[in-house]
Amino acid sequence: MLDKNEDLGMNNFFDNKSFFLRGTDHMGWGIKNRMSRIFNPKTGRTVMLAFDHGSVLDSIAGFDRLDLSVHPLIHIADSIMCTRGIVRTIVPPSTRKPVCLRFSAASTVLSELNNDVIFDIEDAIRLNASALGVTVALGDKYEAKTIQNLVHAADSGYKYDIPVIGITSISKQDSDAAYYAMVARVCAENGANIVKTYYTEKNFSKIINKCPVSVIVAGGKKMPEQKFLEFCYRAIDEGAAGIDVGRNVFQSLSPVAMIKAVSSIVHDNLLPEDAFQLYRELSNLS
Repeated sequence: MLDKNEDLGMNNFFDNKSFFLRGTDHMGWGIKNRMSRIFNPKTGRTVMLAFDHGSVLDSIAGFDRLDLSVHPLIHIADSIMCTRGIVRTIVPPSTRKPVCLRFSAASTVLSELNNDVIFDIEDAIRLNASALGVTVALGDKYEAKTIQNLVHAADSGYKYDIPVIGITSISKQDSDAAYYAMVARVCAENGANIVKTYYTEKNFSKIINKCPVSVIVAGGKKMPEQKFLEFCYRAIDEGAAGIDVGRNVFQSLSPVAMIKAVSSIVHDNLLPEDAFQLYRELSNLS
């Protein structure tokens, strides 16, 4: 009988064979093409600009006037995550950036979170979505419903070759690596092509290695700029395929400088101290 504490190859990263992203070797052309828009083919990584918070949370600083705050940032990010309402009202149709569409409509913080429904796949197609994002909440009252939503989204996604992102619920953002590893694996087992989860100080590599698809880390609550850049560096260094940035960019003193500094870590492998110096230079801080 195997010892549950045995390493089992957890320190060995997945080896991609014919395509540059984990878990996509046997996917269709359309999924690979869309994934190549979301992730930079040269680095296999992404900086995803997320501004879907208003579908669940109350007013958040930096997100009230998306028409003013989003436009200077979209062209710097590799991909964007938002709701269909914001796509139609805020995102310029001329943008070349891939839209990762929030595909599950969530219950809000004013009630019980995770009692979600998903949209019609035809609307995602009309919006030219490059991915469908669906919340999953294991151990929650609505666990079965969120998994069902993911399964239905994956069914539609494979029908039309649109990748699906399994998103760890915000109600579970203070859990440990064992929980996040289970969520990531359950998402992948049920058809997700990408998983968005949270970084853990301990055993984060086990989340990465137990998941057969690419993992993106959520930026979470606002941190001081230097601390957030250190956070990004650790996540990428330990195997994350990208950073999902929201509050830590929109609430920064210089959002444009901040997203450029994050990108320098994700794509250029800058050390956090060098990225912070870049942030200060771009912000004209002495």
